Amino acid sequence: MFTLKILIVEDDSVSALLLQRALEKNAHHIIGIADTGEKAIEILAENMADIVMMDINLAGELDGIKTTEIINEKYDIPVVYLSASSDAETLNKVVGTNPSAYVIKPFNIRELNMVIELAIFKDRKEKELQKLNNELEEKVKQRTAELYEANKELTKALEKEREINELKSRIVLNVSHGFKTPLTSILSSAQLLQIYAEKDHPFKQKITKHAFKIENSVRALNNLLTSVLFFGKSDENKLEFKPKKIFSGAFVKEVLDTVNAGIENDVVIKSEIGDLPKTITSDPELLYQVFENLLSNAVKYSKEGKQVGFKLTYADNSLHAVISDKGIGIPKSEQSKLFDRFFRAKNVGIIEGSGLGLSIVKKCLEVLKGDISFESEVDKGTVFHVTIPVK
Repeated sequence: MFTLKILIVEDDSVSALLLQRALEKNAHHIIGIADTGEKAIEILAENMADIVMMDINLAGELDGIKTTEIINEKYDIPVVYLSASSDAETLNKVVGTNPSAYVIKPFNIRELNMVIELAIFKDRKEKELQKLNNELEEKVKQRTAELYEANKELTKALEKEREINELKSRIVLNVSHGFKTPLTSILSSAQLLQIYAEKDHPFKQKITKHAFKIENSVRALNNLLTSVLFFGKSDENKLEFKPKKIFSGAFVKEVLDTVNAGIENDVVIKSEIGDLPKTITSDPELLYQVFENLLSNAVKYSKEGKQVGFKLTYADNSLHAVISDKGIGIPKSEQSKLFDRFFRAKNVGIIEGSGLGLSIVKKCLEVLKGDISFESEVDKGTVFHVTIPVK
């Protein structure tokens, strides 16, 4: 455990004292205790901290969220929120300030230490990544300028290269953001598993819980990498139609098993599978991408405990699918961008995603010569209709 300079921002003197004792017990140095956001800013102006422990509800004009925004802008110090509330409204308020961590009161010392270590680790890695990105961007700019000056006739080629570099930069940003939360979950859960495994008491239930978190996080990372690799192949014009004989029943079961394994919000998939041929001929990988992405999206953006419908029938040498949910829906003003790469609607809130799923579906259907349409209404849900010709 390393020693850190910590600022405590807490308007409850008893809570602040208990927190100070817990931190000092682990050899941390408390540079000050502030009961208002204004006082916290004053302390930081005179004595820099390594990390700030921030209560959300403070006396004075500045609450914890506004104070954190000022700290982010002026000092770029990691902030760990302290709150007795974990409701969705509170989480939505704090997510915009990009907190390093969030601790629910009351907390234990072991949990507090782990959160602080993860917050410092996350902050350092993000700054290292930002530095590398800045260096990379600078090198790209320099190289582009040199090529432009060397030969004016390459302007069109350089313009194409700029577009590709912008695409790569956006992929790096989206992948980095997508990695952040799953990797933090993997790290903390793995550490907890190690602690539990060393004890003599039965921690089977907790071990199972954290093992499940690890599994889902790894699955999320794998899906993200699959999406990036898919578009890499697509951009290089290597996405080909490779038809094979597919056993319909086994294929549908594989898709449903995969999606069901990743459900975290108690959503239930109600499937209605019609009289399908025993075998069909199509590209199994592209078909899988279409149905897995549509069903996973329907589940992810559905409200807690709701039902997702999956109806699959066969007629006129084509598969006809209807995927429906009772989720957040898509705003009318944004529906034209739904299949654009990296697009995410403004109403997704804190739901994680890369914005690649539906663009993958669209690209696969182009290769499969299929069609897709949808109807959607905010807070009422979305219905996708898909038709894919098969043999």
